[in-house]
Amino acid sequence: MSVAGLKKQFHKATQKVSEKVGGAEGTKLDDDFLQMEKKVDTTGRAVLDIMTKTTEYLQPNPASRAKLSLIGTMSKIRGQEKGMEQSCFGKSGSLDAGESMGELGEVKDALDMEVKQNFIDPLQNLQEKDIKEIQHHLKKMQGRRLDFDYKKKRHGKGVLEEEIRQALEKFDESKEVAEQSMFNLLESDIEQVSQLAALVQAQVEYHRQATEILQQLSSKVHERIREAQDKPRKEYVPKPGWSWSCFPPATATMRGSTPPQAPPAPQDPPAPQDPPTPQDPPAPQDPPTPQDPPTPQAPNALLGAPW
Repeated sequence: MSVAGLKKQFHKATQKVSEKVGGAEGTKLDDDFLQMEKKVDTTGRAVLDIMTKTTEYLQPNPASRAKLSLIGTMSKIRGQEKGMEQSCFGKSGSLDAGESMGELGEVKDALDMEVKQNFIDPLQNLQEKDIKEIQHHLKKMQGRRLDFDYKKKRHGKGVLEEEIRQALEKFDESKEVAEQSMFNLLESDIEQVSQLAALVQAQVEYHRQATEILQQLSSKVHERIREAQDKPRKEYVPKPGWSWSCFPPATATMRGSTPPQAPPAPQDPPAPQDPPTPQDPPAPQDPPTPQDPPTPQAPNALLGAPW
């Protein structure tokens, strides 16, 4: 920044402090300008507030969208469809309801897209372009007004009349630009009202479609209720209980049934045996040798002797 620029910034700060603290009066703006400035300020705050509230309404928790959990639920329901077809609840309470919830999710996505394109985006453009441009012009006008009042107060004290005249021209120029931009914004309020009407119409269409989907689901559910009421009832037959009296504690058998036996352990097949070796025939034996007759013994002398 040049020396002249720094000097001008110092003059503005000095004048602002003298007005805030010292009670000095600055150049007053006309009432029409002040009224437009208030309306623009109110419009800017209203646009920002309604954009925030609408976004929260459409997406209360962006981190966990209902669509994601709905997709997970639908995948689980379709995976269990075969096992649930035999019951009325499987036909209605899960499958029909799951399809209806999927349709509601699609309608909700369509509402989000419609509101974003026809309401939030135009308001965001208004907030980030038109209103910010007006704020820039007002800030620039306020700075030039401070510079003009500083030089006017020091007329004849080192400030030339030509400098005061140039400051006044710049101030009038900025005031006219700011006034024109505010006038254009306030005169285009029909656009903001039309965008608000688009928001309302999108919600009406969403609720109409959601009501139609839920009415169809309600009709299907009542039909399943009638089917369940007309379905013949089955009697419950209890199964035999468990008995522990006839078998070891580690074995639980049904009453009247044989205890389970462990299958026999597999045995190794017998090893193959060698065929018997052929034996030689017995050798012929010699005939027995004849024995001599026994030799007679002499009588005992003691037996024949007299006593």
